[in-house]
Formats: sequence, structure tokens, C-alpha cells
Amino acid sequence: MNQISPAEAYRFFCDNPEVVFVDVRCDIEYLFVGHPEGALSIPWRNEPDWEINPDFLSKVREAASINRPIILICKSGCRSKEAGAFLKEHGFTEVYNVLHGFEGDLDGNYHRSSINGWRHDGLPWQQC
Repeated sequence: MNQISPAEAYRFFCDNPEVVFVDVRCDIEYLFVGHPEGALSIPWRNEPDWEINPDFLSKVREAASINRPIILICKSGCRSKEAGAFLKEHGFTEVYNVLHGFEGDLDGNYHRSSINGWRHDGLPWQQC
């Protein structure tokens, strides 16, 4: 799986109309924390039990088919990396994980979006 920075992911998404951008965080994070503009919400794990979403593979196949490039993002890059490995195991060939995710790593005060990540880099996002 390819690891790319938020800025690289944004450029790749903008420059390639075939790319499907998937936010794998839970529905609550997607709606209330915010998400990259143009990203679809397909949770990898969802509340309340944080089990793997049994519909994840079918929803990604529906959105992307096997041959389209897929960019995955989560809060910090961990869930999206796990989801990307799963997609690779199921035949997807061009999968990209956004390093540091949407919110980025924790700083010394346990805050996110102050060191790295999509929001830190000032890339387009929206909040519902």
C-alpha cells in the first residue's frame, strides 16, 4: 500500500477524476469532527462495539470497483492503514493511505491538528 502525505493525497485526488476518496472513520467523527471535501464516508469500524464493518468491502466495491485508485483517511492514519491492507487482500491494487490522517498526531498537550494531518496542512474540509 502506498503511504502519502495529506498534501500529496489532495493533489492526487484533484488531478485524477478516477480516484475515490474514502474516510474510514465512524459516522460520528465524519459528521461532527469534519472530513476532507469530496471524501465518502465508509466506516471501517463503527460504534458501539468497534467491530469491523461487515459492509465495508461491499460499499468500497460499490464506490470504486476493483480498478480505480482509492485514497483512505482516518483520524491519525492507523485505521486507514488497516483498512487498506484489507482491501489489498481483497484484490484492490492501487490503495493509498494518508499519513497522519485528518487530525494528525497528538502534541505535548494531547491535542491534535497542531503538528500534522489534513486539517493542520490547511487542506479543504467541511463539517456537518
